[in-house]
Amino acid sequence: MMWSATAAFGDELAEPRASATADDERSFATLVEPHRAELHAHCYRMLGSVYDADDALQETLLRAWRGLSRFEGRSSLRSWLYTIATNTSLTQISQRPKRVLPIDYGPAADPHDPPSRPIVEAVWIEPYPDEQLGLEGGPTSPEASYEQREAIELAFVAALQHLAPSQRAVLILREVLGFSARETSEMLNTTVASVNSALQRARAAVEARVPERTQLATLRAIDDGDMAEIVDRYVDAWERCDVDAFAAMLVRDATFAMPPLATWYSTREGIATWARSFSLSGEWRWKAVPTQANGQPALAFYAWDDGARAYLPFALNVLTFRGSLISNVTAFIVRSTEEDDPGAYARFPDQPMDERTLTGTFERFGVPDRLSQAADDELAP
Repeated sequence: MMWSATAAFGDELAEPRASATADDERSFATLVEPHRAELHAHCYRMLGSVYDADDALQETLLRAWRGLSRFEGRSSLRSWLYTIATNTSLTQISQRPKRVLPIDYGPAADPHDPPSRPIVEAVWIEPYPDEQLGLEGGPTSPEASYEQREAIELAFVAALQHLAPSQRAVLILREVLGFSARETSEMLNTTVASVNSALQRARAAVEARVPERTQLATLRAIDDGDMAEIVDRYVDAWERCDVDAFAAMLVRDATFAMPPLATWYSTREGIATWARSFSLSGEWRWKAVPTQANGQPALAFYAWDDGARAYLPFALNVLTFRGSLISNVTAFIVRSTEEDDPGAYARFPDQPMDERTLTGTFERFGVPDRLSQAADDELAP
């Protein structure tokens, strides 16, 4: 979709660009549209949130529109846009808490204990619909160290959030986007020496937090047919509430997290113990639709609702692999409740929808908003 200044900002444009014409808008859209998807991904890497990335991209385009007459071509259009996007994101970072995953927020829970109350503040990293937003594969430039989808994997984005904002910006500009040290120093209004020092520290910090092998490399080693079979087995285990079959697909030190709940469980045995008492106890009926998030296999999970006589959205499960086994599941839950009763969180599939997270997951990922009782027939090829 071509960007429209008027559609995006309305009267905000009237004063700074009073003489702008429809042709001006079309020309501007033509200039920025080829960079739109990668700019959005850049803002997501910086901020860890799709909603925050939306806001940062909109502000970036507004600033670019207003400042286009001052763009003198001393740098490329791409570096100019990235300068605006980076500094816009840095401003946002200074105004809100750091985003993390539950496994970085606190220790694992006792597998015999039910999930606890959610953290309502905006502290959680959000899943990224890379395919729906048009993010392509491959590197953004020949000088980039990461491919585009490697650089939006959950572990990588989570590691970025632990960096100081300036280090985060330097690492992304240098290693993900392939800008030179000189270009990066100009974009951040600092020195080349400072850029090189920040990059060295950022590299070490990220390498300490991410797996040795990226998900992109891991998934490339698995045949597409084999991956489809693995995902089918995972779904089948959940639909049959077969805890043993589910646990057999996990590595020994697996983790299972469920934002917005801070609660997460660890180890194959611990996850199986929790699942047997709660999610896979047989009290709920599940269906799932395959999709992709953060360049990784994902499943949109639905729980049966007697009142609606349909399967309604419950969580978007992002799967992380180690070899052909699953090492991490991050289930982004789309239900919400303000009840004080701890039992409400043990029965989260019975709670109402959280419209914001529902929009940010199921709607953005283009999966159905409900499945009928004949879901098996609907999902068949």
